[in-house]
Amino acid sequence: MAVGHSIDSERWRAEFEGVLSRVTGRFARVETRRRVGPFLLGLMAGLGRTNCWTVSEHAGEASPDGMQRLLARAVWDADAVRDDLRGYVVERLGEPEAVLVVDETGDLKKGTATVGVQRQYTGTAERIENAQVAVYLAYAADRGHTFIDRALYLPKSWTGDPYRLAAAGVPDGTGFRTKPALAREMLARAFDAGTPAGWVAADEVYGQDPKLRADLARRGVGYVLAVASNHQVTIGIGPRKAVELAVRLPARSWQKLSAGMGSKGQRYYDWAMIDTVDQDLPGRHWLLIRRNRRTGEYAFYRAHAPGPVPLSALVRVAGRRWAVEETIQTCKELASLDQHQVRKWTSWHRWTVLAMLVHAFLAVLAADERDQPPPEGLLPLTVNEVRRLFTALVVQTAETVAHVLHWSQWRRRHQANARASHYRRRDHQPN
Repeated sequence: MAVGHSIDSERWRAEFEGVLSRVTGRFARVETRRRVGPFLLGLMAGLGRTNCWTVSEHAGEASPDGMQRLLARAVWDADAVRDDLRGYVVERLGEPEAVLVVDETGDLKKGTATVGVQRQYTGTAERIENAQVAVYLAYAADRGHTFIDRALYLPKSWTGDPYRLAAAGVPDGTGFRTKPALAREMLARAFDAGTPAGWVAADEVYGQDPKLRADLARRGVGYVLAVASNHQVTIGIGPRKAVELAVRLPARSWQKLSAGMGSKGQRYYDWAMIDTVDQDLPGRHWLLIRRNRRTGEYAFYRAHAPGPVPLSALVRVAGRRWAVEETIQTCKELASLDQHQVRKWTSWHRWTVLAMLVHAFLAVLAADERDQPPPEGLLPLTVNEVRRLFTALVVQTAETVAHVLHWSQWRRRHQANARASHYRRRDHQPN
């Protein structure tokens, strides 16, 4: 490394090997175990378009058959790797006051055969599109944030069609579950495994679900869950809409507090909290209100803690919810989370858990680097910069002239065969 740089590329290489050693025991055959590392490196290589073809070429393989087998037919348990991922994140980023954050994201898809795809609203496009939607669970701590679980959302158009489910390899008995129901399952899995976290945060889709709030309160877990302005809460004088309570608050009820650092500095809002009543659940309950200091716009949250907490504690959790949006963005950009071109249930779960493992590795490296102050005049290393440096300094590519030419011929031959097959099908179709 150049003089003045403190980056230890050998330590980064050892960290990657340590991540591999956590999961390779989950793969039955030695050929499969040997492919996992190159596959992970391909996911973070910034290939532009990441799929089994490009990952295989990057890994130095002669065809995509091996990588496709890793995702589709090889013997290994993606849920077990997910558990290893969670253990790695807890070990390296864990803290008792961490926040588990739930959110969903959509990937735009063509056709109707890819598992879970239908025309539905997705925040990715901010409109109704042909998309596949999944719910993700992020672990947000002071040292960093990354995913620890995910669940694919199957619309009723899928769960009501057993032939379609079977064609996509969806396990027998898989029925329709709402996004909050999927969130409840992931949260239960995390807490049952002893994941250290004192809080849960999520947007309105999840805050409106009384079963989710009840599950967390009975576990003694605090939460700050967004709700709509017309959401009703019960106070001493009876049920009231959230917005009705907000507009009647006197000036002394509001406090200027930061929800955390943003790209332009501290994110200051006015905040207030109102005690609410929930006879059936333990702990303390509040309506938390955020007011934009410039526009006066309100945002509302149902909040709970096992005992009394200051307003600043609830504001901290509310601010942590934004971590999941950054995690979704960086996991797609840096670990190819959304670039899979797989159609079936098993392949989707395998691709996503390996992409999440890549992101967790990068998040841990960035957290370790931030433990040491950067050289004077430099910002700390971000996850994005860590990915760029790791792929430049550590990853060895197989780009010989012969290898590049081999893959050019392979792609063109495959595409020629596909075109010829298409023409044959077209010519045999009745007029």
